[in-house]
Amino acid sequence: MNNRLSESELAQVIAEVGQLSQRREAELDREQVKQILQELNLPDDLLDDALMQLRRRQALEVQQRRNRRIAVGVVAILVGAIATTTVFIQQQQQAIARISTYQSRITLAQDNGGNLTTIDRQTNPQVYYRVILNEAPVGKKLTLTCDWIDPNGKVAHQSRYSTREIQKEIWSTYCYHQLSPASVTGNWKVQMSLGDAYGGLPQRTLSTTSFIVK
Repeated sequence: MNNRLSESELAQVIAEVGQLSQRREAELDREQVKQILQELNLPDDLLDDALMQLRRRQALEVQQRRNRRIAVGVVAILVGAIATTTVFIQQQQQAIARISTYQSRITLAQDNGGNLTTIDRQTNPQVYYRVILNEAPVGKKLTLTCDWIDPNGKVAHQSRYSTREIQKEIWSTYCYHQLSPASVTGNWKVQMSLGDAYGGLPQRTLSTTSFIVK
């Protein structure tokens, strides 16, 4: 062990010894405390109980300070978590709000790339509504709803589904409805909405297209 001290270390040792000496002079031993109690006409046999209460109070104060530091730390963590969650939700809402429709078409099961305006119900056709979304959120899944509305304004069929995980901002999706000879003739429309009102999420219409059933 090296007992040699530098001048800086010697100065620090001298300062520390001085502080300990002052602390020792400021402290009273047991006999001195008893003597003071006697001079004040106080019973010195209660000294031990008083010291015990003092130590307990000091320990309680230390614990309370520790608890306050812990509480402050927990509150800081919660505030940070809430702020992070709020920012995340806002970013998600902004991403959802940017979604629009690039293209929408009515086709049969066999898609020839066109957009049908008239459907013959006598062939029991399965009618597809093909929509291309613009600025779709990559890495997410969207909840979509399709309402097939007949000429009387009645929802003849509704489908709710989630897309696959979106891989690119221009994203194709579709829904379909089976017509039959009993289907109402006239002007129909199909409406695709984002969100799921049944799941508690607000709905927003993305696209509406009309067609005729004859």
